[in-house]
Amino acid sequence: MHPIVVLLLDGLADRAHEALGGRSGLEAAATPNLDRLCASGSCGVLYAVGPGRAPSSEVAHWSMFGYRPDEFPGRAVFEALGRGQDVSAEHVFAYAALRPAERREDGWWLTGRPDPERDAAEAEALVARCDDITVDGLHFSLTHVWRGEAVLRISGGADDRVTDTDSFFRAWYPMLRPQPIVPEAEWTAHACEHWTRTVMGRLEGERFNVITLKWFGRPKEVPSFLERHGLGGTFAAESAFLRGLGRCVGLTPVENPHVNIDLVRERLDAGDTFVYVHDKRIDEAGHTKDPNTKREAVELLDAALGNLPIDRALVCVTGDHATPAFPDVIHSGDPVPFVVAGPGVRADDVDEFGESTCARGILGHLRGPDMMPVLLNAADRPLFLGSRPTPYDGADGYPALIDPL
Repeated sequence: MHPIVVLLLDGLADRAHEALGGRSGLEAAATPNLDRLCASGSCGVLYAVGPGRAPSSEVAHWSMFGYRPDEFPGRAVFEALGRGQDVSAEHVFAYAALRPAERREDGWWLTGRPDPERDAAEAEALVARCDDITVDGLHFSLTHVWRGEAVLRISGGADDRVTDTDSFFRAWYPMLRPQPIVPEAEWTAHACEHWTRTVMGRLEGERFNVITLKWFGRPKEVPSFLERHGLGGTFAAESAFLRGLGRCVGLTPVENPHVNIDLVRERLDAGDTFVYVHDKRIDEAGHTKDPNTKREAVELLDAALGNLPIDRALVCVTGDHATPAFPDVIHSGDPVPFVVAGPGVRADDVDEFGESTCARGILGHLRGPDMMPVLLNAADRPLFLGSRPTPYDGADGYPALIDPL
């Protein structure tokens, strides 16, 4: 059996651009290291949730790591965990963001956000002014994290099934009213609206005069990565919410901004059976909406992918979603290249890393929940489905556990 390494290049996939001769930023880039990996391994394309579906990073990762939608606790829980906060199912969490807003005839419109450096002290002070509010028996407490953004903890029996007040567009969009997704959440939604109005009263006259809420959630009991897949190890990422996701499933979070092969080798030497390393630079380039900027980011990442440990581990390189350099969408549901190489892995006919080339690979078209079974199988760790072990809930191919007698 071999350990598994996943190098996740956030926002990897793209669409074809006229400026790049009808190719994607990935296809137009010079990627000798990734091409070499493809030539020695098995390729395919991945849809984290499904074809045409544009997931957020946390939803994509949750699916790819083999966890079900009903087990998803909400990104705000990951934000709290990633910043070292203790969480409890007694509380509902949301992500709060200080914003400037202007009043129009049809409501309040958000017009920007604080600068993370120039406005940092002012934003933190304004968030502190809005801490410790009780509405309709629910207590709202804020823990500032950066540039006026905070983790909101709601105690007193709240329901997490409430819609966002921040529609997450780039600029100049309306502030939304929180809505209950189910009737049982009406009390919480009403309290969140009342809380928002109270906050606006406390911030009246300030440059930043509203706080939006999104990503409501509640911690849930889920099997650890070790329990579900038989693997344990490291989850390295720069983004706090991703480190929180790793912590949520029992992987050791490591703050690390970029792909770092030395870190991978260090963790393999320490006995990890699973090493995950996240890099966000290609995603950030996609959000510039400049195809050449994305192409350059791909080339920069490729240069860091020499000397991969495919002699001692199964190494997978893929992404979580597409971040097209055009048009002006946040993410898209386009296919993401997927390659795995290492001891015993069959080489197919693909020798270039790209969306259209990898689609011709032996692994075909995969969905997010297929990733871990594919990697476990390649690592000689498949879950044999012909016997009847006592599995953990959600182990590949098995239904939920039956209650014990």
